[in-house]
Amino acid sequence: MPSSTAGASSACARPSLPVIIVKATIELYGTSCCHLCEEAETVLREAGVVAEHIDIADDDGLLEKYGVRIPVLRRIDNGAELGWPFDVRAVVQFLA
Repeated sequence: MPSSTAGASSACARPSLPVIIVKATIELYGTSCCHLCEEAETVLREAGVVAEHIDIADDDGLLEKYGVRIPVLRRIDNGAELGWPFDVRAVVQFLA
């Protein structure tokens, strides 16, 4: 008896996302209670980027610097920053 799901896996398969090989360390500044930071994490996952998460709530200097700007993506190699809002395309261009 033929399976009713024959061919369904190819029809439902999601296209694979490119994985970006980043030579620089990437940091994502935010807080644990920031809904925009959660959205930024989703964008990074969609872009295939892994970032170190820095919670600014525990550091007065970072809180003063980034408090109203989070989430902020920062490259360690050159100090460049990308502030919210950003999408997958902006992240890819930022890391190029």
